[in-house]
Amino acid sequence: MEIGRLRACAVVVLAALTVAACAHEIEGTAVSIYDDPFTVAGLPVDSGPSGPRDGVPDADVVVDNTDGGDIDTLMGNAVADIESFWRQQYSTIARGDFDPVDTLVSWDPSQRRGPKFCGETTYDFVNAAYCSRGDAIGWDREFLVPQLVESFGPMSAVTVLAHEYGHAIQHKAGLVADDDPGIVFEQQADCFAGAFMRHVAEGRSEHFRLNTSDGLNNVLASMVLFRDSDPNDPDSIHGSAFERVTAVQIGFTDGVAGCPRIDADEIETRRADLPQYFDGSDDGELEVTADSVQMLFDSFRLVFDLEDPPTLDLSGYDLGCTDAAATAPVSYCPATNTVGIDIVALADRGAPDRSPRAEFSVDVRGDYNAYVLVASRFTLAVQKEAGLGLTDARTALRAACLAGVISAALSPSSELAASTGPNDRMVWLSPGDLDEAVSGLLSDGLAASDVNGATVPSGFARVDAFRTGVLGGESSCTGRYR
Repeated sequence: MEIGRLRACAVVVLAALTVAACAHEIEGTAVSIYDDPFTVAGLPVDSGPSGPRDGVPDADVVVDNTDGGDIDTLMGNAVADIESFWRQQYSTIARGDFDPVDTLVSWDPSQRRGPKFCGETTYDFVNAAYCSRGDAIGWDREFLVPQLVESFGPMSAVTVLAHEYGHAIQHKAGLVADDDPGIVFEQQADCFAGAFMRHVAEGRSEHFRLNTSDGLNNVLASMVLFRDSDPNDPDSIHGSAFERVTAVQIGFTDGVAGCPRIDADEIETRRADLPQYFDGSDDGELEVTADSVQMLFDSFRLVFDLEDPPTLDLSGYDLGCTDAAATAPVSYCPATNTVGIDIVALADRGAPDRSPRAEFSVDVRGDYNAYVLVASRFTLAVQKEAGLGLTDARTALRAACLAGVISAALSPSSELAASTGPNDRMVWLSPGDLDEAVSGLLSDGLAASDVNGATVPSGFARVDAFRTGVLGGESSCTGRYR
């Protein structure tokens, strides 16, 4: 949102969510993820403690209106490390020396007589933001940041601050103009946050550590939380979960140099034929039933012209397969070339969460949570016909990638849509479907698993594989995951 010359993350009040965070520092050289897709952009997949380092003195940072508590200490240390990062990196994207922000402000949104920020009252302002007019960054220490820490661990709060500092860098370096679309401001800031998270994951941050499995997964999950859930809303400028995670991954993979390349044209190229708006009152949800799954299967057969397409068995997921494990709620059996589905369990997975807490959850529930699983199991048949192995990490990432290919092909603006006739039974992608897929890939990863349900531990790698298929097509999947 924007108030005057203010840049802020989405205004929310977070419900308590249960997502753990853990990490430790690791070594590696920043390289393109395409060089080795089985690492996390060149870093090994690793786990360990995450968050503030033990035994490191707190930074000497002045925060106006601070209460001197743990949250402001966390955010002050984050600012110190982010500014240390930009002292090293600023000259790679702009001329001149790095100039830190002038003012840091903390507030309690429940206080009617709290400080003003960017000329506006902070009463009831549950947010974190950058104000270019006063060259200031501020945050709500009472609701937003504590809930982020409780839900995703402290690195999620650090990520939010790295995003806001990204807006400061945009302003100081002149990377964006006032008439640029809001989505450009937000995607670049997400990218800068991703570049800083790479810096932390490499062990270069004085006060923080981050691993490349659960720790990084939770950073990406926080991006899902602050997604634009209604693309028809003119104030939706932060991007979908798919777009926000993509921007963070660009920064984590390519560093700060990749972020200024995100402009309106680049974003439109990424969006390509993907659906952007809901049509009238249609919320895009297709109830998971035997008939809808059959239509989905018919659609898949048009995407991949297989000589021996798999058959569909709706009697259950356990097919008694002799050469693969049963994976609930959808399985693929190579021996019989069959996809088995437990419709009741699949429908439960694809049921939208309409409870009051759903608005604040990173568990983006909807029909495509279910349908992307069916797509990924169908792609195992595609891999089998191609003579590829079905029981390793390559299988798992190819499944996610090819499921992305299916997703893009089912866009109502795709080449496939243009070539279908009125008698073709098709299921088409809706806005929000890709976010549902990303949410599932970050949570359990079944859509990025091999024939036995074994997945890779890095949600970053799982989402990146899916994104590669959506944006790059089938050839990118077979080329990367050989």
